[in-house]
Amino acid sequence: MTTTRLLILGAVRERGRAHGYQVRRDLESWGVHLWASIQPGSIYHGLRRLRDDGLLVEVEASPSVGGPARTDYVVTDAGHAAFRELLEDALSSDEGPIAETIAGIGFITELSRPRAVELLRMRVEAFERRRARVVSVYEQEPDGDWQHHVEAVRLWAHTADAAIQWTQGLIERLEGGAYEMAGEGSAPTDT
Repeated sequence: MTTTRLLILGAVRERGRAHGYQVRRDLESWGVHLWASIQPGSIYHGLRRLRDDGLLVEVEASPSVGGPARTDYVVTDAGHAAFRELLEDALSSDEGPIAETIAGIGFITELSRPRAVELLRMRVEAFERRRARVVSVYEQEPDGDWQHHVEAVRLWAHTADAAIQWTQGLIERLEGGAYEMAGEGSAPTDT
């Protein structure tokens, strides 16, 4: 649900005001269906849940051509704070699902450049610490019938290496001026 919360809050936040169908269309246009298992029904359920949690508020319904009025949502102050927390966790942690990280990367320009780089460095450090612990398991050359399970650890270590390398590359790109970040030009300010 963390990924869904981040995506829905981010989608409504970017529009300023949105109804469920707009959020659904935005997520589809971002290719979310390719890397996250968020079904259309999850979006509408997520909107109601975020409303119930006080992170979104319903506002005057917008008219709909050929159908009933649609319920519009706006992000509350608590919703902006929750979005920020979810975004920062997605970018700095090595423990969430990859879909959460991808969602965070999609909203990275909502942060200032220094903050984004700081969070990504935290992610690299977290991966390096956990990788050191995990790798020590398969370096011990296990005995017994479970040696083949070490392949799972090797796969995880290989995946961690790739995540570290990619994240370091993104840090370099950001430090080199890639993307317009919050506080720069026309990007929204959220430091």
